[in-house]
Amino acid sequence: MLERKTNALDQAAPLVGWKLPPEFPQLRRLLESRLGKAGKREYVQVLRLLEDFPAEHVATAVRQACLLGTIGFDAVKHLLLCAIEQRPPRLDLAKYPHLPTAQVEQTSPASYLALLEQGAG
Repeated sequence: MLERKTNALDQAAPLVGWKLPPEFPQLRRLLESRLGKAGKREYVQVLRLLEDFPAEHVATAVRQACLLGTIGFDAVKHLLLCAIEQRPPRLDLAKYPHLPTAQVEQTSPASYLALLEQGAG
């Protein structure tokens, strides 16, 4: 139900008094800041992992995902299953050469001035 009505997350009766490790609120903040409503939905999916896996294993996967910067349900689940199966996680994008590599550069204020000049002309 919470996956469909994510705004009820803070008032959900089953979650009242639930003692979660500090990694969970951190993950929630990161997911919501990056993905908005979809981030809440992903956070609920992470909470649902607690239905099938021990809390300490899920907390370890959440902590590892936050440290690696791989914020999302799929990453947490992948890290959790890898830990259980005792195999290394496959989060290295070098193994996926068909995916484009992001090229991020620092923006120069001169770039904005050039745009303003183009608009004026």
